[in-house]
Amino acid sequence: MLIIGIAGGTGSGKTTVVNKIIESLPEGSVAVIPQDSYYNDQSHLPLEVRKRTNFDHPDAFEWSLLAQHIEALRQGRAIEQPTYSYITCTRLAETVHVEPRDVIIIEGIMALYSKPLRDLMDLKIYVEASPDERLLRVIERDTVERGHPLDMLIGKYRKVLRPMHDEFIKPTKEYADIIIPNGGDNVRAIDMMRLYIMAALLHHN
Repeated sequence: MLIIGIAGGTGSGKTTVVNKIIESLPEGSVAVIPQDSYYNDQSHLPLEVRKRTNFDHPDAFEWSLLAQHIEALRQGRAIEQPTYSYITCTRLAETVHVEPRDVIIIEGIMALYSKPLRDLMDLKIYVEASPDERLLRVIERDTVERGHPLDMLIGKYRKVLRPMHDEFIKPTKEYADIIIPNGGDNVRAIDMMRLYIMAALLHHN
């Protein structure tokens, strides 16, 4: 089994990189664990308090549960991955059943932030994109998929996304084994990474 962490700012192209890895490996050999599923359960808090959650701060995540689940998969045990609702800002009752696979990918803005989690990884990847590019992608995604108004997104970028990125996300780049500049558009870097993963899998098996 190969455990891979993929981090990078919001809109950096992490999802594209994950999809390229999945495409290049045999069907059913990869399980993706989104870090977003491990936001803290806040059902005990009133909705107006929950709505103020800073989702780009390390305190928003239940790190111990995520590390516990990755350890269980590594030992060959299935997990019940939590699911999270941005509408109610808390966990849902449903879980996702995840079986151990040859490749486990932990994907999220702070996938490389926690040392206990990093210590479980065989390969650490940081996906990088310029601040302008990330802002444009956030605007494209959130206006279309989430119906957020443009002025709200620009305000959020200035007040939350950019300062949190500079304080907590960007510094984790130093822990990466591979840095992929220009996110999912960097075809050569993604090809090299895929070759490395395939070679590592053969070696592990």
